[in-house]
Amino acid sequence: MVMTVDELETALSISAPDDARLVLDDCRRLTGPGLLWKTYGAIADVFVSGDITTGSVADIWAEEARRTVDDVGWQAERCISRQFENGLNLAISGPIDQLYSAIFVAQVAWHYTAHRLLGTTPDDREKMIADVRAVMREEANPELLALQQEADKRAIDFLSDDDHVSLGHGTGSETWPVRALPAFYEIPWDNLHNLPVALITGTNGKSTSVRLSAAIGEAEGIVSGTTSTDYVKIGDDILDYGDYSGPGGARMLLRDKRLQLAFLEVARGGILRRGLPLRQAQAAMVTNIAADHLGQYGVNTVEALADAKFAVARTLATDGVLVLNADDPLVVNNGRKADRKVCWFSLDPENPEVVAARTSGGLCCWLDDGMIHYFDGLTATPVLAAADAPITMGGLARFNIRNVMGALCLAKALGLSDQAIIGGLTNFESKPEDNPGRCNEFAAKGARVFVDFAHNPHSVEAVSEALAHVPSKRKFLLLGHAGDRSDQDITDLTNSALAFEPDAVVIVELEEYLRGRELGDVSDVIEKTCLNSGLSPGVLRRADSPPAGTALILQDLQPDDLALLLVLDERDAVFDLLKAAE
Repeated sequence: MVMTVDELETALSISAPDDARLVLDDCRRLTGPGLLWKTYGAIADVFVSGDITTGSVADIWAEEARRTVDDVGWQAERCISRQFENGLNLAISGPIDQLYSAIFVAQVAWHYTAHRLLGTTPDDREKMIADVRAVMREEANPELLALQQEADKRAIDFLSDDDHVSLGHGTGSETWPVRALPAFYEIPWDNLHNLPVALITGTNGKSTSVRLSAAIGEAEGIVSGTTSTDYVKIGDDILDYGDYSGPGGARMLLRDKRLQLAFLEVARGGILRRGLPLRQAQAAMVTNIAADHLGQYGVNTVEALADAKFAVARTLATDGVLVLNADDPLVVNNGRKADRKVCWFSLDPENPEVVAARTSGGLCCWLDDGMIHYFDGLTATPVLAAADAPITMGGLARFNIRNVMGALCLAKALGLSDQAIIGGLTNFESKPEDNPGRCNEFAAKGARVFVDFAHNPHSVEAVSEALAHVPSKRKFLLLGHAGDRSDQDITDLTNSALAFEPDAVVIVELEEYLRGRELGDVSDVIEKTCLNSGLSPGVLRRADSPPAGTALILQDLQPDDLALLLVLDERDAVFDLLKAAE
């Protein structure tokens, strides 16, 4: 009887020395392209302090990891390390059918690495290797490995998890139980193919971009699907609600045989925890890079975050296109090193990357005098006026002009027509049905009310500055923040929101997002920041939830007022209140 997944996960307990100078934080499977490389395997995160240097750890790891993979019979596999400020990522490659075993191999290598560095006595190597090899025999699935290798030869995407394996995408896919696979020569290869698939990552604009792109696909008459932090959706059918910006959501969508075109939101966490699920995407986009969720998995700086986001380039087929924001310095720095065809987009027609692309016959897109232009390497074509896309708010929301341009470039890379591009972009609106939680507009009591899910300084500032230019009599702001941010982070987020230049502020508690803080702690920091910015105490109010805060604002709204509600929780309840006030 083959071990179950639960049995495999707990088959061995491999100790590490108990010393605060060397701490093994996590060890996990790599199921696709990620921060370090494109291969399958396992990765460990370790923290280093005191008199031990990361360089010495890297050197000893290289020796012990190489020795361990050789001892278990994986002579063809590789070892790698990446040093960061207070530790290292340590990785080994492994066969697709033995990734739980790869975790144990990495743990054994770390066991001997740590003991050597500390000068302590390790456990018996012969027994440890024998124990790992026994698990490898239990986990081995030769049919799975043969299928993956044949799919790679044919450039057919291979998607695997603990339960199922699929080849191809959507209408060109087939799926089997992982322990009931046909031989590779029994596979109907002629019926299998990859679809046009695009991956979208960055700090901001991901969800909006996937939805804009899907709207273009639908305007082309193609069954389009998306994954996002809100749901997995194909056409008008939502397969499941939840945060599906990782590989699980991608597999769910790409295995649906109705699918003809896919746009996948890719978050930092999925890249770093497991890697990306596919290797034959036709396009990928990086929207921007800004500080957010730093300090996990060895990604402590925005430069390291940029490296992680650019893992999407490793998923591209040989003819794939990498769509990049030429107005973001970190995106530009990484994009210049890309080994795939790049399509740059910029709000500035004189942007150096755009000018260079036009000169060299590359791909690019730019805004000039309110018109979005696209260059295909030979011909420059004006496609549409930015103001004609409703989400740009008549051209005021420049962050959404970038999202429109990025979606346009992806559509071009996937072979969609200009007619569909124009139709999709001009019919996509800032309403909950099209783009829930992203600058959704409501009319309430003769006032304009916008609801947005922005939750980092960059996105909050972009929304606040755009709406600050909307004519209004008075402006109301609602905001609250999650408790896992530092006081400085909360201060920065609040200052970004105050770019809206509100006349009144309602500060709300987020009880489900306290994350270790007490009720009132976050609100106190927000209030202090507002007062330090020059707002008087009389224009500040508090509420115990976003719906309660929304109700307070609705009581005071008058015709020609403007409200920005930064809603991180209970969004549906807020929507219901606003719809009732229309």
